[in-house]
Amino acid sequence: MNAAAIQLMNVHKHYGKVHALRGIDLEVRQGEIFGFLGPNGAGKTTTIRCMLDLIRPDQGTIEIFGINPQEKPEAVKAKVGYLPGNLQLDGNFTPREYLKYLRKLRKDKRPIKEIVTIAERMDLSLDKKIKTLSQGNKQKVGLIQAFVGDVPLLFLDEPTLGLDPLMQQEVLNLVREQVEKGTTVFFSSHILSEVQKIADRVGIIRKGKLVEIAHTEDLISRSITRATVQFSEVITATSFDQLKNVSVLRVNDHGKSFTLEVKGEMDHFIKTLARFSVKDLSIHRPSLEEVFLKYYQDVEGEG
Repeated sequence: MNAAAIQLMNVHKHYGKVHALRGIDLEVRQGEIFGFLGPNGAGKTTTIRCMLDLIRPDQGTIEIFGINPQEKPEAVKAKVGYLPGNLQLDGNFTPREYLKYLRKLRKDKRPIKEIVTIAERMDLSLDKKIKTLSQGNKQKVGLIQAFVGDVPLLFLDEPTLGLDPLMQQEVLNLVREQVEKGTTVFFSSHILSEVQKIADRVGIIRKGKLVEIAHTEDLISRSITRATVQFSEVITATSFDQLKNVSVLRVNDHGKSFTLEVKGEMDHFIKTLARFSVKDLSIHRPSLEEVFLKYYQDVEGEG
């Protein structure tokens, strides 16, 4: 098993009377893509800032590759590429000047050609003043400065914000390429479909508490699946009574068509269908977005 790139143990953070982080425990393995989910104000950005020692937690322990960022912040920052959610750029630079400046600060001796190549892939002009760029093009500058550093860990806070669908896909391609080199990626996003495409695991944060951590596919597979079954013969709804976690939603066509909800694994449900003559079967597996919204609604209802 890969060693931990990120470890948080019982991390708390207050902003005055607001308890922004409430005992976060988290481990992200090296080479993993970890998606961090939650609405605005849930604690996503605060968690990332604490890990980078941009703000300090009131309680708890953080380690990045075994290094405490409060004790050795520069050692941590040297290992990290970071795209902040509230990206601020000096508008009087051109992207080329800005990226060269950052490269000099990092003492990065690799050729400028790498920056140019990524800029071309992202359809970004490097020689216009940043203040004249659209918000989407400013986001591209932020992404490039995160990607070009030869670092083992990327923090990406809403990486595709303001980008069109084609450019969103290109960003995901760049993330995959980084992971193929062994980079660990920790990213937050409101676009849950892109998290589903790329994340190995996801964490769901609600009001400063990490309420779920799971492999992406596991989270989806244990949720509710909707199935529509067309039989060749009339079937009674009681045929499904012995199955746990199966609910009949609708019966149509005088008992020949059923719409059902299946919670969790499908195995017993499929074996029951095999007892009958099935003309057609349509299964709708939920997206990560559907799982997230339902999960969040369920947890809200408990509070």
